[in-house]
Amino acid sequence: MKKDPIILGIETSCDETSAAVLCGDKLLSNIISSQIDIHRRFGGVVPEIASRNHLTAVLPVIDEALNTAGIKKTELDAVGVTYGAGLVGALLVGVSAAKAFAYSLGIPVYAVNHIEAHIAANYISAPELKPPFLAVVASGGHTGVCLVNGINEFKMLASTSDDAIGEAFDKVARAVGLPYPGGPEIDKRAKLGTPNIVFIDPKNKRKDGALSYSGLKTAVVNYLHNVEQRGERPDINDVCASFQKTAVELLTDTAISVAKETGIKTIVAAGGVSANSYLREKLCADGEKIGCTVHFPPMSLCTDNAAMIAVRTRDMIAGGVPPAGLDLNAASYLKIGGV
Repeated sequence: MKKDPIILGIETSCDETSAAVLCGDKLLSNIISSQIDIHRRFGGVVPEIASRNHLTAVLPVIDEALNTAGIKKTELDAVGVTYGAGLVGALLVGVSAAKAFAYSLGIPVYAVNHIEAHIAANYISAPELKPPFLAVVASGGHTGVCLVNGINEFKMLASTSDDAIGEAFDKVARAVGLPYPGGPEIDKRAKLGTPNIVFIDPKNKRKDGALSYSGLKTAVVNYLHNVEQRGERPDINDVCASFQKTAVELLTDTAISVAKETGIKTIVAAGGVSANSYLREKLCADGEKIGCTVHFPPMSLCTDNAAMIAVRTRDMIAGGVPPAGLDLNAASYLKIGGV
């Protein structure tokens, strides 16, 4: 394959249909069709509805990405697609489209791990970034601290044993009556409140270093019930501020501990929750205290997008990772580095 292959990236893991075109280090297009307004009325993503909307959107989004990039289909050298993790029906739409393009054009298709792609999004905004570095993964489905030893070498050093941080944000938002998606809504309300509620003891951490958000989510729900049973009304802004502070600091404290243990001086953030203003503030401040450089992708690359899929595909090609076959299937659950 040529030095700077032209790559089509496709992303359909949840409620964004996205396609992007990348040539070497140059991102030529990144088109995202969001379903947030569709799912907001249900308070969260409905898998069947998401899949049907991906079916409708995927080909027009791909066409728009190619047109915006000024690239013809016949000029493509490879296709990269999210094959996991995510909603299996939604993933199948993207995987099917990618295999069809690969087969019809006679080009390889690459199976991209969604979370590894979130980490790779940092290469777009910080092309000077080189491994090794630590990646703080904060999304709706995955949470933890990953060691990136090379462009294709990932090792999760600390992860959640139950709920992901983004899932906890959405569930707490629903509990206090805020609309979907919950993360941005809690972030807004937290700025108006005071973090004066202790839901859990932040010092009571697991000895194995694993993160846990299920207990925090339950503590918030129990607090709300207790307040209501007393005939009182909770201060939603204070609840949001207190929950956000606790949830974020569980992750940032873990990341700083891992940085101290490993001696690695570069930290990047990845995933939708990396757009959270307090996470950005706290991780930068704590990283600076121990001499770490901290990178955040721009807001447009925090949520699901195909640019990160294309970049991850580029690195897989450069590292000699073999393409997938046309028997590629979706995988609803994946770990960093594979199944």
